[in-house]
Amino acid sequence: MREGERVTPIELFFDLVFVLALTQCTTLMAAHPSWHGLLEGVLVLGVLWWSWVGYAWLTSVLDPEEGLVRLVMFAAMASFLIAALCVPGAFGAHALAFACAYAFVRLAHIMLFLLASRDDPALRKSVDGLAVSTAVGAGLLFVAAALGGDARIAVWGLALLLDMGGPYLFGAEGWKLVPGHFAERHGLVVIIALGESVVAVGVGAHARIDLQIVLGAVLAMVVAAAVWWAYFDVTAIVAGRRLERAAEGRERNEIARDSYSYLHFPMIAGIGLIAVGFKRVLADPGADLKIVPATALLGGAALYLLAHVAFRYRNVGSLSVRRLLCALTLLALPAAGATLPALATLGIVAGLLSAMIAYEVWRYAEARERIRHHVPHVDPAVEAQPPSGAAGEATVR
Repeated sequence: MREGERVTPIELFFDLVFVLALTQCTTLMAAHPSWHGLLEGVLVLGVLWWSWVGYAWLTSVLDPEEGLVRLVMFAAMASFLIAALCVPGAFGAHALAFACAYAFVRLAHIMLFLLASRDDPALRKSVDGLAVSTAVGAGLLFVAAALGGDARIAVWGLALLLDMGGPYLFGAEGWKLVPGHFAERHGLVVIIALGESVVAVGVGAHARIDLQIVLGAVLAMVVAAAVWWAYFDVTAIVAGRRLERAAEGRERNEIARDSYSYLHFPMIAGIGLIAVGFKRVLADPGADLKIVPATALLGGAALYLLAHVAFRYRNVGSLSVRRLLCALTLLALPAAGATLPALATLGIVAGLLSAMIAYEVWRYAEARERIRHHVPHVDPAVEAQPPSGAAGEATVR
């Protein structure tokens, strides 16, 4: 098992390839603003997310900077890049090319895990189970490439379900991870997703600068800042400490699997959908947004918050009522948002998210400061316990 908890330069390099993959997914959805387009984009993002997750687990047990591992990582990055380039045609002309590139990314991952588990029978057992679900998931993408229409989408959905379900079905006992490294890696990918949403503002604006574009850019930045704040102000801190305190083995692995591998996907997907909304808003701020882009923008923000609600429930067994209510409000607005000027719909999202953040900062100021500054005389275990009063409410928002 590797030593040290810092993310290495080659991991950051690997994550830059994921930036292109995420950009391609949002481009696919924005270019085809239909229900089919959104579904295809989310499915592709799910498949690529799961391959990224596999390498996040891998680099907790292998040092990616050493010897042959580094070379295999570079080869995997090249294949990941090809898969990302194929995203716009993943459900069309490039379906087979995407399946081939993706299969190589996953094969390299399994090969490196087999290397890491050569002297660890428990880890090898888990890797063998992962290899089965990986083979099934990748194989179904080849089947999907031979199909067309709704059948192809259905097989993609099945492939993603079976691939992501593998670690849940085969158990979590044998895996190894470095908690600080694992938490930091997922925090960085949230920043990557937010960075892509900022890029979406520039892409949508098409280099035009007028008052509406300026206002739209400011509102988009408010939304991005609120999304960042919701995760990094307290949630990421508490999540990292909870993972570190968990008993090594099954308990820690299940928390990592559920809270990070699974529940971070709707966070990333939500940010991706928000980015789709940014592109459509900045393309024509004064026009009606239409139902699909409005659903992407409002529904993406709601999906992100619902992932936070599920995260809190998984870790402390209680609901974040504020974030749940904010998410439900956003989910109720797409029909109205579709009839409003795009800029007004973006303003509604910015207002709701900002109000939620402002309330949390005001209502739980003392607990927030304690958590952020890790007051020495306070037992940090309290932070992960079921909430009691204001302090408990601020633990995992």
